[in-house]
Amino acid sequence: MKVLISGGSGLIGSALTRSLLNDGHSVWILTRRPSGAGLPVGAETVAWNGKTNAEWLDVFSKMDAVVNLAGETVGKWPWNDLRKKNILESRVNAGKVIAEAFQKVEKKPGILIQSSGIGYYGACGISPVTENSPAGDDFMASVAVDWEDSTRIVDDIPGVRRAIIRTSLVLDARQGVLPLMALPVRLFAGGPLGKGTQGVSWIHIDDEVRAIRFLIENDSARGAFNLSAPNPLSNAEFIRVLARALSRPYWLPAPAFALRLLLGEMSTLLLDGQFALPQGLTKLGFNFRYSSAELAFRALFK
Repeated sequence: MKVLISGGSGLIGSALTRSLLNDGHSVWILTRRPSGAGLPVGAETVAWNGKTNAEWLDVFSKMDAVVNLAGETVGKWPWNDLRKKNILESRVNAGKVIAEAFQKVEKKPGILIQSSGIGYYGACGISPVTENSPAGDDFMASVAVDWEDSTRIVDDIPGVRRAIIRTSLVLDARQGVLPLMALPVRLFAGGPLGKGTQGVSWIHIDDEVRAIRFLIENDSARGAFNLSAPNPLSNAEFIRVLARALSRPYWLPAPAFALRLLLGEMSTLLLDGQFALPQGLTKLGFNFRYSSAELAFRALFK
């Protein structure tokens, strides 16, 4: 199988690339660093600027699958107007360029995996959400909606499937958000953020990659899928389980007002959340290797 990945240098893209290469598949990565610096060894690189596709249509037409993960990280502080504009436009522009490539080439890849996030649902309180739940109305929800819409035209192309992955908090011991969340716990200052009742939907990096590959290979996979383990936790319980895995105490809460004062609108990433359920994946028969946070942390911190 030949797979083209945009956003291949990030946590998910790198892990997916390594998994595919290890199983004998071929991977091309759309990148602004065509030298390949920082990319998994064995992947081919294709130069792009995130805005045009003329330079790589020949490569595109040879692919069996395309995975669009491109987008500026939301984890950089502060969320000023320029940062928010770049977060949105980096996703929408990349999606439109990839969708246009599907329209332009005669021989088309059979599947597009379109990235999104469970922020799509906004702040949901304690009510569980599935793929059929409505979109929220905050900044991250509007970004997710526009991100998904950027490749919507692919749904109308005969012979091409589009699967949307609404990814939750991806757990990896070395990259992503988890090392930052674990730091205060390691320093004996771990505790709930705000009230601690907000949902934390999560997925082990191995299951994230397995789920993406499952959707690529399953001919009936279309539409939106929550890439989230089937047992989301409250923020308080998530930190409690993390502290137990690291053999550290759980006791010191971080007041919501202080986080809002420090981070502004960006505090929504910590103080709001979702209890997202992977209904779509479950119906298709996907089995999670790490269905509980205890199992995930045990594997990550062994």
